[in-house]
Amino acid sequence: MFPKTRKEWIEKLLSFDTTSRNSNLSIVEFLKKYLDSLNVETTLVYNQPKTKANMFVTFRAADGYDKGGIILSGHLDTVPVEGQKWDTDPFKATEKDGKIYGRGSCDMKGFIAQCMYLAPVFVKMAKRKPIHFAWTYDEEIGCLGGRVLTAFLKANKVTADGCIIGEPTSNKIVVAHKGIHVYQVTIIGKTCHSAMALTPKGCNAIDYAAKLIVKIREIAESLSVGEQDTLFDVPFTTMSTNIIHGGTALNIVPGECHFTYEFRNLPTAAKETIQEKIQTYVDETLLPTMQKEYSDAQIKFNNTASVPGLPEVEDSDPFLTMVRTLHTDYSKKKVAFAAEGGQYAGIGIPTVLYGPGSIYVAHQANEFVHIDELDACEAFLLNVIKRNQDLPSKI
Repeated sequence: MFPKTRKEWIEKLLSFDTTSRNSNLSIVEFLKKYLDSLNVETTLVYNQPKTKANMFVTFRAADGYDKGGIILSGHLDTVPVEGQKWDTDPFKATEKDGKIYGRGSCDMKGFIAQCMYLAPVFVKMAKRKPIHFAWTYDEEIGCLGGRVLTAFLKANKVTADGCIIGEPTSNKIVVAHKGIHVYQVTIIGKTCHSAMALTPKGCNAIDYAAKLIVKIREIAESLSVGEQDTLFDVPFTTMSTNIIHGGTALNIVPGECHFTYEFRNLPTAAKETIQEKIQTYVDETLLPTMQKEYSDAQIKFNNTASVPGLPEVEDSDPFLTMVRTLHTDYSKKKVAFAAEGGQYAGIGIPTVLYGPGSIYVAHQANEFVHIDELDACEAFLLNVIKRNQDLPSKI
């Protein structure tokens, strides 16, 4: 009934279409049934409509203690396959040339499958400290599940010595990642016949959207020469406008324009400071100018996603010291993509990213993970769990 080998676990997990738009309850229920069969403690933390769930799993210490230990974390959702040209069925694990292909193979069901395969080992292990799994929903659309789960952990005073998030880092230890903050902007002007443009009959929403987009670009350019951290592949905070919609016909002055911008901030760069520059320009310059043209003009912001960056763990932290010592090829790395690391760090849990697969094949057609990277990941995780059992807990 349940997978017995790592490959079988990968095959099973890939067979669930957990694209973020879908419910993930089928995969969660399957995982729970397996863990129930091992008498392992599981807690489900749902979204508000109860269509999706996070799963928090605890392998208690021999004395029943559930505080401290290591959290192994990953997200169950995946990105869509529509519009991509796959050579194989993306929901079937296909092994070829030392790789396993399929949607989520590297991002990040390969890591989750690895952990689930090790579950019986963790059950039998003589444990002085607990071991935890944390599987989340909707990471790919704003780390929504991670926000709910970490709030639950904080409210229930769940603690840990450290957390490893199995993002595809090619088995490198990543000590920091950027945040991401997404804003949808609605510009409301006044529609009229285009023959009446620049008269009191109308107010062109696209014109004012363009002015704001130019200002966002100016701020982005200033950020690119501002604070730098050269350990990131992109060493500065980035900002860009990436979606825009406006207008209904060539001969109608548009009354509305909608666009979306994002910024990906260094963990040390405050989100509020960056957004304040845009809001100040709107409040003090752009909107007053627009309202001289049309008194009911509006500029609205909707912060649709906000994910904190992962600040670098202190070099002296016992958790980082341990993983650094056990890793065979450690060098300090930071990444520009966002993940759930900042959410765990925000509740006081030292966190790193480490997992098999490359971010450069994640989200792509023919996504894959190298089998030898899975082998190395398994050995590393076992070493971390075993070593942590022997270390004093700071909890």
